[in-house]
Amino acid sequence: MNNIVNGVDLSIDFAGIRSPNPFWLASAPPTDKAYNVVRAYEAGWGGVVWKTLGEDPAAVNVSSRYSAHYGKNREVLGFNNIELITDRSLDINLREIAQVKKDWPDRALIVSLMVPCEEASWKHILPLVEATGADGIELNLGCPHGMPERGMGAAVGQNPDLIEKVTRWCKQYYSKPVIVKLTPNITDIRAPAQAALRGGADAVSLINTINSITSLDLDHMVAKPTVGHQSTHGGYCGSAVKPIALNMVAEIARDTPTRHLPISGIGGVSNWRDAAEFVALGAGSVQVCTAAMLHGFRIVEEMKDGLSRWMGEQGYRSITEFSGKAVANTTDWKHLDMNFKTIAHIDQDKCIQCGRCYIACEDTSHQSIAQWVEASGARRYEVIEEECVGCNLCQITCPVQDCISMVPQDTGKPYLSWERDPRNPFRIAS
Repeated sequence: MNNIVNGVDLSIDFAGIRSPNPFWLASAPPTDKAYNVVRAYEAGWGGVVWKTLGEDPAAVNVSSRYSAHYGKNREVLGFNNIELITDRSLDINLREIAQVKKDWPDRALIVSLMVPCEEASWKHILPLVEATGADGIELNLGCPHGMPERGMGAAVGQNPDLIEKVTRWCKQYYSKPVIVKLTPNITDIRAPAQAALRGGADAVSLINTINSITSLDLDHMVAKPTVGHQSTHGGYCGSAVKPIALNMVAEIARDTPTRHLPISGIGGVSNWRDAAEFVALGAGSVQVCTAAMLHGFRIVEEMKDGLSRWMGEQGYRSITEFSGKAVANTTDWKHLDMNFKTIAHIDQDKCIQCGRCYIACEDTSHQSIAQWVEASGARRYEVIEEECVGCNLCQITCPVQDCISMVPQDTGKPYLSWERDPRNPFRIAS
């Protein structure tokens, strides 16, 4: 496979795993069998994480399994699933993995694993996986439904001691890279990441899905997806979870103990820009699931084309040249400049006089937009600069791109953190 797209090298070396591009399919239904994986490789994906393997007998799934949170025109904003790990036998999966890796040696192939939190279980399965020739393993310590009730998945990922223990077992009985997949269903993502590092993890991947109930059937008073007359919480994914995923990736990337730990970014990656944002916040590869389930494998063509074109425009010749570049500009609130000021400006030539900015500001913000109604009935909206606090609400509600801009003001004041702000009753003395 050609690593060069539009004159840019998209190849990566992620924790020792080489891939012709950073786009991997995440462990999920799209990677459940050789048929899917081969078609994904043919479409141009740089790697896959095979759907989670477990011990025999294989898991048994229910029907139905998926539900969605919709926006306007039935756009899927978030996706919910209550599907478990692979429901095919371990032997069938292992044989298919070995054959696919033999046939596609230039693509990354990582095997997701979940077995009971017992050393003997890991000691048994790891040599079997290593014999397939796969490039590495990903520990599924984040599944939020079904498996935690059996002491696996998020039940392990929410316990740093167990994360460290399981990771250590894997490093003891497996010689290739070990990636630990982290659950977002936790208070502080830094603790499990540090535990994985202590256990010897070569990398982490995140986020796994978020506990959720997407909607209810109010006629029958049961949540979706519905199994008979009941439902349960499931794992939430899709574009709606991207902001949560980006924050957690950044938390690990800027935390001193884990700042050099390779990260595979997961959560709402739907296009090249999403991928670039994850990489800029520290990810070395990105994993995609929901977007592929909604639009098919060929979306990777647009992702590679868009990313490479943007990189070329920015002068980046490789992924590593901008990986983590936004981390230094991501900080805690207390370090932000209290003297920085910006105010809104409305471009009257682009304004369509819809009044959404005025309504939002007048009803719910700082009453800093004036409405003028001319004799003809035409309306005009202007920012009352002395009242504007630069909250961005008007810009967000405006339906016309670039009609409202935020303009930085020269206050003549130096940088001032909240820690040293005289208005802070607990300020640090100079």
